[in-house]
Amino acid sequence: MSCPICQKDTDPKYRPFCSKRCADVDLGRWLKGGYVIPG
Repeated sequence: MSCPICQKDTDPKYRPFCSKRCADVDLGRWLKGGYVIPG
């Protein structure tokens, strides 16, 4: 499985991400409204 942010291999500690950095990038996108669920 690859990291959805940078496409590197995932780390079990941060799954589904490869690092804390990528997990934080994803969290930031959610908090800033970068992801939208259509409906």
